[in-house]
Amino acid sequence: MCSHYEAPTSQQLLDAFGVAPEGPTQTELWPTYMGPFIRLPIASDPHDEAEPEFEALAGMFGLLPFWAKDTKLARNTYNARSETAATKPSFRAAWKEAKHCIIPAVAIYEPDWRSGKAVPTKIARADGSLMCIAGLWERWTAPDGEVVHSMSMLTVNADDHPLMRNYHRPDDEKRMVVILPNGSIRDWLKAPANESMEFMRQYPADRLIAEAKPAR
Repeated sequence: MCSHYEAPTSQQLLDAFGVAPEGPTQTELWPTYMGPFIRLPIASDPHDEAEPEFEALAGMFGLLPFWAKDTKLARNTYNARSETAATKPSFRAAWKEAKHCIIPAVAIYEPDWRSGKAVPTKIARADGSLMCIAGLWERWTAPDGEVVHSMSMLTVNADDHPLMRNYHRPDDEKRMVVILPNGSIRDWLKAPANESMEFMRQYPADRLIAEAKPAR
């Protein structure tokens, strides 16, 4: 599963979605780091033609449910198994409430263990476009009153995926993040909870490229 990815710049987000977060974000993302995510505007007016189609926020990479005591939980909640998200305590509220988001990525990094050593491998879309990863988001209030948005990437089994089955340790289940086709982005963002699983599919291997490369 993905614990390291490259987020787009503000200009890349503006080019792709027409919006960028106001809060500071990083481009090299690990769990607990702040990165951009995209959602539908909250309490939007569908009749306001001047209102942006999307909303961009800065969120912590690692979901923080309302009951989290501190941000340390984000170290373990950066990925959510789609098969169990509806029942796992960390994710079930966001899943039930259909808090769908897009986590945009220039590329993700996965370890290739086929040589016996973990070789960081950069995986990106073959056409150079941003990866639009299906995610869940939450709004958490810290003990000091600070409001923190957070996010988690949804994943599916990849044991039979021609490309993604090559990554992670040999004996581990192969997983991959859910990369949405461009035409499914808005459908995912507005989908109700009972339709969420319909989007949990593998992204075609021939639309991805992988390059063994030391992580930056």
